[in-house]
Amino acid sequence: MTRAMWYLAGLVLVALTTLAMSLALAPQVRPPLGAALAIALGVQGPLGWWVIRSLGTDRFLAAWGVGLGARLGLIGVIALIVVPALHWRMAPVLVPLTLLLGVLLLVEGTAAALGNTRNGVR
Repeated sequence: MTRAMWYLAGLVLVALTTLAMSLALAPQVRPPLGAALAIALGVQGPLGWWVIRSLGTDRFLAAWGVGLGARLGLIGVIALIVVPALHWRMAPVLVPLTLLLGVLLLVEGTAAALGNTRNGVR
């Protein structure tokens, strides 16, 4: 399997696991978790894809740096603008968002590593 396929499989696995786990939570916690999942997938998905596709090229460091800055900026924008504007509590949105971004970053690294294990660097 290629890095891209590993990455897509990881994204789907994280999304399905999060949705399944949300069923065990109280109904009032589900909307912020759903928002965190949508935001994390909407930002991390394309950024991770860019990093995966740029591995082994001259643009890798740029992709990695932009991705890191975008993730940090996203958390700041959500905390300082979105949550207060929607009158949400910080923790129910920021904790799952930060955890999901971290897990999706692990998916990115795992996809990069697994994509190299069989036939050399792709």
